[in-house]
Amino acid sequence: MKTMIKTGLMLSVFCAAGAFAADGAGVTQRDVNQQDRIESGLKSGQLTTREAASLEHKEAVVDRMEARDMKDGKLTAAESAKLNAAQNRVSQDIYRDKHNARVGDPNSASSQRMQADVQRNANQQARIEQGLKSGSLNGHEAARLERGQARVDRREALAGANGHVGAAEQRGIQRAENRQSRHIFRKKHN
Repeated sequence: MKTMIKTGLMLSVFCAAGAFAADGAGVTQRDVNQQDRIESGLKSGQLTTREAASLEHKEAVVDRMEARDMKDGKLTAAESAKLNAAQNRVSQDIYRDKHNARVGDPNSASSQRMQADVQRNANQQARIEQGLKSGSLNGHEAARLERGQARVDRREALAGANGHVGAAEQRGIQRAENRQSRHIFRKKHN
């Protein structure tokens, strides 16, 4: 009888840990999906560079929320609900911006730069998600990485706020993305 109780308790502990990993990974998967939607809007001309920059600013806010909520290594149901609500608002903003009357030029140098930056952002979010799913990242590490993602998002938002991303601005963003990429690699392989 005691063995069954111990087994049941251990199973519930493992399930709870798996629920966090799945939940944390689910939050980061949503980030990946939204970054992909922003990139596809830029590529199709449904989003202008300025609109994409505004959406990146909103993504930075969500990333900071994720970092703060996962800082203690776990994501409570209340924190998860708040993050879901924030991501729903950003999702609605993406839809609204993609379906308004403004159109961008997907072939402009500025749009191409923003597309590349957003795609790299999506790739890095996917790497964080994969690390959470595989267990190579814990909640504390993912929180620090999300804070770094928020900084990259903020740089992208500032660069495109005037509707144009210059070559020098993109170099600065790429340096930040390179630093973030190294941080992700180190955290996943420590």
